[in-house]
Amino acid sequence: MKAHFLGIADLTDVPDVAVVVDVMRAYTVAAWAFAKGAERVVLAESLEDALALKALRPDWVTLKDGSPAPGFDLVNSPALLQNTDLSGRTVVQKTTAGTVGALAVKDAPLVLCASFVVAEATAGLLRERASREVTFVVTGGSGRAEEDLACAEYIAGRAGGDAVDAGPYLRRAAASRSAAELTQGVREGSSPDDVAFCLELDRFPFAMAAAVEDSLMGLRQVTPANSLPA
Repeated sequence: MKAHFLGIADLTDVPDVAVVVDVMRAYTVAAWAFAKGAERVVLAESLEDALALKALRPDWVTLKDGSPAPGFDLVNSPALLQNTDLSGRTVVQKTTAGTVGALAVKDAPLVLCASFVVAEATAGLLRERASREVTFVVTGGSGRAEEDLACAEYIAGRAGGDAVDAGPYLRRAAASRSAAELTQGVREGSSPDDVAFCLELDRFPFAMAAAVEDSLMGLRQVTPANSLPA
């Protein structure tokens, strides 16, 4: 498998397979939303779009980066999501980088959204598809966020069937600027505990596939039929 690692701004063509990586924190949060019972995660183009969807469907749950705001039910923090019951709900998510990256490749035949918590399941789906080329969209830091790049490189190795030691990749992520900012409380709408949640390798057995449904880009859980041992 040939892997390409690109920032959002570097995308020029529609890839056949795209894996959009946001470790801290969009696609760790999305995975936890599913674990808390969510049926679907809709990726909103803007905060205004998220609020408009909420106005049309008051039972949907809205989630954003940063501090709490009127009209939004949750913030983009896995730690702060732990006591939330999302059974059967649709979550509308808008973040600074993760959701932007997925929407940038919405026309790709296969779009997976990933972080360390769903790394092996994501790699498993890539193995099943036997993809010859995969574009990893490194969403943070204009394509240079160390936690996203480390996760993307780890998934790429596992997708190729290699017995990859996850330790060095997790350590790179733990030493990243994003991890430091979360630990120091620099980012609003977060918890220092977010870092531990984001670095929990293969916490969930499912991957997350994004597709357009009724004009909305949404995530759903997908479980690979077969997985290689880690």
